[in-house]
Amino acid sequence: MFTTSWTASPQLPSEGFTPNWSREGFWRQSLRQVVRLSAGGGRVRVRLSHAYGTSPVRVAGASVGRTAAGAAVEPGSLTRLTFGGAAQGAIPARGELVSDDVPLAVAAGESVTVTLHFDTTTGPATFHAQAFTTGYRGEGDRSADPGAEGFDAATESWYFLSAVEVDAGRTDAVALFGDSITDGFGSTPGANRRWSDVLAERTGRPVLNAGIGGNLLLNDSAWYGEKGVHRLRRDVLDRSGVDTLVVLLGLNDIGFSETDEQPTYKPAPVVDAGELIAGHRELIRQGREAGLRVIGATLLPFGGSDHWGERAAKVSHELNEWIRSSGEYDAVVDLNRALADPADPDRLRPPYDFGDHLHPNDAGYEVMAEAVRAAL
Repeated sequence: MFTTSWTASPQLPSEGFTPNWSREGFWRQSLRQVVRLSAGGGRVRVRLSHAYGTSPVRVAGASVGRTAAGAAVEPGSLTRLTFGGAAQGAIPARGELVSDDVPLAVAAGESVTVTLHFDTTTGPATFHAQAFTTGYRGEGDRSADPGAEGFDAATESWYFLSAVEVDAGRTDAVALFGDSITDGFGSTPGANRRWSDVLAERTGRPVLNAGIGGNLLLNDSAWYGEKGVHRLRRDVLDRSGVDTLVVLLGLNDIGFSETDEQPTYKPAPVVDAGELIAGHRELIRQGREAGLRVIGATLLPFGGSDHWGERAAKVSHELNEWIRSSGEYDAVVDLNRALADPADPDRLRPPYDFGDHLHPNDAGYEVMAEAVRAAL
């Protein structure tokens, strides 16, 4: 039985937060992507998503191996991937391509490198904007080359790659569902210090990160993904081995309308607590129907950020109080109180603040992971 060990939630090609290759796509190039596994096993397979594609994407060659330094793969571990027994495959438009499983011994906490070669034009690429991990691009077919030579361009996004699964036979995976805080914004790039990483280390359980920076609970965004109530099935419920869902979502629904400075926040409908509660109830309903335990997390303090204002304060307080006291979630993790500044509970405690008064730093993410570990 295969268990999902790593995920990234697909997004529509866009400029994103930083320059990326999603709109231009790939042609006669190899793409090398590094991901950190949260469960180990003896066999591996990968899932490739073109959820936002209008035509199939041909994968002319692919491989997986244990990560060495940078773009290099550990000698002797590089293993060719096949698709239905063939060396090539096609990711269908608006669909997914799953590789055959191949022998590769991997451990929890270990990183693997997936290389994809595209010999024809892909067009705009379904991607995940914020990887906080470096990926690489090189000219020609380098899928069988373990060395780093020729991978002369770098990115901090993931493309097409949506999941890595291992034959762990486990059914105790935890899925974290949220926005940039779940995605790991503010953690040290390349260091794997998101709260999903820390939680996997401290619990020994597979932990799946289903965060998208800027994501909204109630509304779609051209930049920040489909709304949470629509993407939950694709990004969590259809993943193998998940038994627990942790929800941390709604802050952007509240905060985007507080600023006129960021054009990607638009349109930003003004929402009230009742609408957000209805959205949370829909996530609870979907999770329970799938047989999952559903844990609600209160929104973190965000006073002083560009998302803050009088209305934002009111709505966030009302939503957090409902999460704490309604009894509708199977359990509650009060991240708001865990990270609040005792001198001003509407603000993040300074040692936990990345600097924008909105996102935690590595220390803050450790506190979050510990709070969730206790609830598990």
